[in-house]
Amino acid sequence: MFDIKWIRDNPEAFDAGLAMRGLDPLSSSLIALDEKRRAHVAHLQEMQEERNRASKEIGKAKSTGDEAAAQAAITEVAKLKSALQEGEEEERKLSQAVTDALAVIPNLPFDDVPVGADENDNVELRNFGGKPNFAFEPKEHYELGEALGQMDFESAAKIAGSRFCVVSGQLARLERALGQFMLDLHVEEHGYREMQPPLLVRDEAAYGTDKLPKFADDLFRTTDGRWLIPTAEVPLTYMAADRIYSQSELPIRMAAHTACFRSEAGSAGRDTRGYLRQHQFYKVEMVSITDQDTSNDEHERMTRCAETVLEKLNLPYRTMALCTGDMGFGARRTYDIEVWLPGQNAYREISSCSVCGDFQGRRMNGRYRVEGEKQPRFVHTLNGSGIAVGRALIAVMENYQNEDGTITVPEVLRPYMNGRELVEAN
Repeated sequence: MFDIKWIRDNPEAFDAGLAMRGLDPLSSSLIALDEKRRAHVAHLQEMQEERNRASKEIGKAKSTGDEAAAQAAITEVAKLKSALQEGEEEERKLSQAVTDALAVIPNLPFDDVPVGADENDNVELRNFGGKPNFAFEPKEHYELGEALGQMDFESAAKIAGSRFCVVSGQLARLERALGQFMLDLHVEEHGYREMQPPLLVRDEAAYGTDKLPKFADDLFRTTDGRWLIPTAEVPLTYMAADRIYSQSELPIRMAAHTACFRSEAGSAGRDTRGYLRQHQFYKVEMVSITDQDTSNDEHERMTRCAETVLEKLNLPYRTMALCTGDMGFGARRTYDIEVWLPGQNAYREISSCSVCGDFQGRRMNGRYRVEGEKQPRFVHTLNGSGIAVGRALIAVMENYQNEDGTITVPEVLRPYMNGRELVEAN
């Protein structure tokens, strides 16, 4: 969400930021909409002054016994009161129109974000690990999982439809181990506070974290009007709503291992086979609430926390700076971490870490107070996958597969697997 006053004061900078995203200029239309609201507010103030003047005339007329003048003033006050009530309703409509127009405009990229149209224009920042060399043709995860008898897409489709899977046996244990390992790492080594937030949120939480109104079709809604979370970013970030922190309380770092739910409305025909793109999946999410001076450093830190997960799992990855055309709605800068999948012979996203500036803070009215300053500032927010658990399972299965179809358990996960070294058919 943008401050319309900032847009009025910086129309060229605002339009230049939109141009980086490939969007047409909007400052003129937004300023015109706001000018209409401001002119109406000024008119209301004039009417209020007229009403105050007429009210005083009633007392003066009565004190001199001029009942005719008093009655005329009473009639005028009544008319002005009615007009003010109608005008205040119109003001609410005009203010809402400005808010609605601002609510669907994406955040402005930082100047250092690569300008581009799509994922082909993303820039590789670094990579880790050598791609495994197999003496056999590596299989995709769903081939391995089905052969082990521990990934059942057919039964899941019978239960719930497409884009679901029943995972069982040792693979289910391995997926649980991955989530526990990630959460332990972020809490014990990276200083995040473990959270267990609600999986259902109200409109205000989805709006405050920029998921509504633009992405309503990507979410699942319950019959009582709440939303299933697409990521724990939503409830964790909204913890800061309508609060004022002292600057000394920041940064606040939180992590949660939750189920996530996405309709995948825009993914028709993409990744329909396998476990990569599901309606229900698990993810360990990291969220930071910071001040404006430290949010960029926090972005680098958060990304390193996610990279560390893959390094400890010894999974090859690359970190990409997303270009302006591939970046998410609320982000000012995003780093995607892509893990190598031998079965697909491709890198695929497994984590996305974004710094949003005060975009979400403004929407949810989350603020912090700097010592010596009268007015509080809006918090800066960051979110990152730390990492997607289901995709980590895919990566482990494909990178640690053996010719006989078994899967070697990464050493760092064996304590979570009761010492088991292999995932085998059972």
